[in-house]
Amino acid sequence: MNNTPAEKRALRQQMRRQRRSLSPTQQREAAIGVRNRIRNQLWFLRARHIALYLPNDGEIDPTPLIELCWKMGKAVYLPVLHPIRHNRLWFIHYTPNTRMSPNRFGIPEPSLQKHPRRPAWAMDLVMLPLVAFDADGNRMGMGGGFYDRTFSYKLKGKGIKGARLIGLAHEFQRVGELPVQPWDVPLFGIVTDRANYLRRQSV
Repeated sequence: MNNTPAEKRALRQQMRRQRRSLSPTQQREAAIGVRNRIRNQLWFLRARHIALYLPNDGEIDPTPLIELCWKMGKAVYLPVLHPIRHNRLWFIHYTPNTRMSPNRFGIPEPSLQKHPRRPAWAMDLVMLPLVAFDADGNRMGMGGGFYDRTFSYKLKGKGIKGARLIGLAHEFQRVGELPVQPWDVPLFGIVTDRANYLRRQSV
């Protein structure tokens, strides 16, 4: 794939359209598939503070995984748009009783004032959505750069130190190859409803 704005835009549109075309039953089956592929992974079992997300625009739904985390006594956090720093995220503690309100994109998120937050570097595990990925663990997001800016500190440690980043996706979102930019923060791996794609060099 060539790294032109038009080609990247076309790929985003294609994948987002394909995600949105899934039926509720297909989405539920995919969500359970991702949960089942993660639940026995050592990096998941060891993690105590885990960030996930609420699905939007056909993204694979991590709700079964969130419910599993609660059942196992793990602390769950959701990304919240930083009120001051441009295109960066805070992570707010999330429970079944958390009061939510929509952000500027219409996505529900916890209130910044009423819930404890945790800095990005202090998370054990962050599972994030994506639009497309390749088998080498490269990710294409929505283009806002929220996660790349939030975890840019990892570039100095070659992606090893700090929170472990895992992308979640439908298997059909895998493409042959994605271009890598200097500001792209590497993922530990990607988990889909059908397979795990983990970087061997990550620890």
